[in-house]
Amino acid sequence: MRSFAELYERAARRKGGAAVLETLIPTVSSAAELRAITDDRWLANMTQGVFQAGFVWRVVELKWPGFEAALHAFDPHAVAYLSDENIEKLATDTRIIRHHSKLLATRANAQFVLDLATEHGSTGAFFAASQPRCYADLLTVLKKRGARLGGMTGQYFLRRMGLDSWVLSQDVVRVLVDEGVLHRPPSSLRDLAAVQTAFDGWCEQSGRGLTAVSRVLALSID
Repeated sequence: MRSFAELYERAARRKGGAAVLETLIPTVSSAAELRAITDDRWLANMTQGVFQAGFVWRVVELKWPGFEAALHAFDPHAVAYLSDENIEKLATDTRIIRHHSKLLATRANAQFVLDLATEHGSTGAFFAASQPRCYADLLTVLKKRGARLGGMTGQYFLRRMGLDSWVLSQDVVRVLVDEGVLHRPPSSLRDLAAVQTAFDGWCEQSGRGLTAVSRVLALSID
């Protein structure tokens, strides 16, 4: 397996130098910044990720003001207590994307947010306490306790919220396969554990976080 320094050099060469490469690495929010994000914004971003999955992201973005209006500004109490009749009505509301099962997932995720807030004081406190070395475990929590938050949906959600994270895009997976970490796209807890171990090693070598390592990997391959 190549060192992070080798992968970084390859990415920098592809992008026209280290200075350019650095501009392409997203910033990460601090624990304090994550804690300050209110529960409604965690739910809103979960919902956006769920509706963007398998759909044109731009369409979801254009309709987002309608989602905010129709779903009570994502107040988790209001959304969690939507009745089945309320959901049926929302499934005909032209302000939003009318997808019944994703609306049900939104209601379920509102309860997930409420549960996290009860257990940890706030949803932000839960995510702020997560550690990079336990990132694979966090993805498992999203898959098991959330609705439609497994796989890439959960990963993009965490990246969008500013959590230090990897995103197993096609390019990142190609690098992981090339480096012998995986033999195919990850499909099991064992695969995620192998990815976690590889990222832990690269983070230790570089002194950088998961987001930086993930982005460098993605930019290191043609």
